[in-house]
Amino acid sequence: MLFRSEAKFLMRRKQYRVLLALGWYEQRLHMGIAKYALEAGWHLCTDVTKEKVIPWGWTGDGILAWLGAGEDLAKFVVDAKLPTVDFSRRRLELPFPRVLIDDDASVQLVADHFLVRGFNHFMYYSAQDNWAFEKHGEAFAEILKRAGHDCTWIRWHKSPAYSTGHMQWKDKRRWLAVELKKAPKPLALFAATDDHALEVVEVCEGVGLSVPEEVSVVGMDNSLLAVDAMSTPISSVDQNFTTLGYRGAELLDRLMHGKPPPPQPIHIPPTGLIARKSSDLLAINHPSLARSLRYLWSNYQKPIGVDDLARAAGMSRSGLHQAFI
Repeated sequence: MLFRSEAKFLMRRKQYRVLLALGWYEQRLHMGIAKYALEAGWHLCTDVTKEKVIPWGWTGDGILAWLGAGEDLAKFVVDAKLPTVDFSRRRLELPFPRVLIDDDASVQLVADHFLVRGFNHFMYYSAQDNWAFEKHGEAFAEILKRAGHDCTWIRWHKSPAYSTGHMQWKDKRRWLAVELKKAPKPLALFAATDDHALEVVEVCEGVGLSVPEEVSVVGMDNSLLAVDAMSTPISSVDQNFTTLGYRGAELLDRLMHGKPPPPQPIHIPPTGLIARKSSDLLAINHPSLARSLRYLWSNYQKPIGVDDLARAAGMSRSGLHQAFI
């Protein structure tokens, strides 16, 4: 049974109505927002997210936005004149507080992953004119430059072979195969997204390039489903979208309670780089076998026998054979 003062407090407590105006949808971002909304007792309005319809005339208390492409959505959010948090850096001219993925930290993870493995040849692959892809490519090249390395950047959408017709899929794969085959090996390749990385792995398999021995591949977003069921699971950076959503909702709650916005955007660090077979021969739970594979990786250009691998592993031939089974 509630005391009278508690009952009055619950009657006075307002349920905030919050609109999700996500021009770009990411389920993990939505999950983080939903977690905070549940804790705070919000009512979430998802018209834009689910139906891709701008709810002109909507009334509520605050907006969580991803203002990428789409002038109408940006105009709607600006005209609403409500407390708003933007998760995108696409429209920095708009005066909204922002909670952002730390892109520089995400790219640094990829560069470090390759550099500590001793690579000297690097490539970045993007296939669309996308501001985030451009930022990641520029940051990757700059980090490598500071480390004394060059980076080759291949862009499908700017290549002479670029096409948009019904043969685009084949044309792109053919072009990508040429670029990969002519690149010096072993090659460390950073792909703009996990889907880009999957393309690279599939093309390598099609033309006989071994992954990761000849081409080591890392993607971005950790978004592929059933990744461990792939013949070559793809390494990727988990950019921590769930925390991004939660922290954005947390900031909006403060704004709706009349608190001042932070002077600078809040940056959310990535969860980490998840190393899988596409980039790491050593991503296995067997120390002796890992030593053997590292020896193979470091000396792949030399004639290597089973006895060499067994010595590197500190195992017998039969033990090494059993470990590979």
